[in-house]
Amino acid sequence: MEVDQDDLRHTIETLAALDRPPCSEGERQAALWLADRLRQEGCTVALESDEAFTGFARTHAGLSAIAATAGLLGARRDRRARLAGAALGLAAAAAVADDCANGPRLMRPVWQRRGTTTHVIATAGDPGTDRTLVILAHHDAAPSGRVFDPAPGRWLARTFPGVVERLDTALPIWWPVLAGPLLAAAGATTGRRGVAVAGGLLAGLSGAAMADIVRSPHVPGANDNLSACACLVALARAVRERPLRGLRVLLVSAGAEETLQEGIRGLAPRLLAPLPKDRTWVLNLDTVGSPHLVMLEGEGPLWMEDYTDPAFRDLVARCAAAAGVPMRRGMRARSSTDGVIASRIPLPTATLVSLDDAKMLSNYHLMSDVPENVDLGTVAEAATVAEAVARALAAA
Repeated sequence: MEVDQDDLRHTIETLAALDRPPCSEGERQAALWLADRLRQEGCTVALESDEAFTGFARTHAGLSAIAATAGLLGARRDRRARLAGAALGLAAAAAVADDCANGPRLMRPVWQRRGTTTHVIATAGDPGTDRTLVILAHHDAAPSGRVFDPAPGRWLARTFPGVVERLDTALPIWWPVLAGPLLAAAGATTGRRGVAVAGGLLAGLSGAAMADIVRSPHVPGANDNLSACACLVALARAVRERPLRGLRVLLVSAGAEETLQEGIRGLAPRLLAPLPKDRTWVLNLDTVGSPHLVMLEGEGPLWMEDYTDPAFRDLVARCAAAAGVPMRRGMRARSSTDGVIASRIPLPTATLVSLDDAKMLSNYHLMSDVPENVDLGTVAEAATVAEAVARALAAA
């Protein structure tokens, strides 16, 4: 596949100029522009909307405050205070796990506002078949904050390069958020005041980090995830110029991904769940503008969930190799993507991301996530692999 990098750049630059927090007017304008661009490439396009929470940080700031209170109560000598601290700590821990691991999110309505998010669903390929490849992206922009400073990770890569090279599972960034309330509860239950205080302090630090995210602006999001939106346009053009037979391709850009998959959680039950599980495949593209293309085997903020059907991931790897695209596999993420929602349906799922030499997502949640910092060569490689997968499935 010959990918026009100028066209990739145009998509990324145009959408990066819009301020696109989840459920915002800018997010809707990005969806409208992308829908129009996909229509120009011959797709049938629909816009859909869902009610979604507008963020996650307020929820976790509130839960961290509860956990800090649990630590204070757990450090007291009064038995009833300690019992209250244990109960609060366990409740906060359960709510943290529920929220960050894509559970029912029972506590979000206490802190988060709801808004309307907009999705783009474009149909290409052969509309007369029930065999479907879904290519997922998202067009909303991520929040920033001091907690996303890459300096510690880069120091680790410089100081212990061999260790970092051997690690194929990312560091568990949500574990400290969960550890605060768990330590507070443990200290309160056992009467170990130091443990309770440590839990309260860790919860306080987590709360401060979440409050900082609430106050911080949203990034331009060129790599995360306009790089994938550019791939959707490139794929639409490729299918228009070289039509597919025997496979329908859904090019889907969901809104509100940066609220921990709020958008796809609303869209998946009516778009993905009704599709036949033995004739549907999902390829999720997320942040594919760093120097090195990677296919994830699974993800999980707290516990790891390998994606459904490793045979599909093997197919993606074979297609990359046949297309001459270097692609690392065997890695797993400790963040969450839209891919996990598709995998839980369950549908055969793979996720393509990209990393730099320190095994980090370039400019992740940073204001430096601008178009000029996107590696267009890797974006083109991701689009090439996606087209190769579509043609392999069509020929099967």
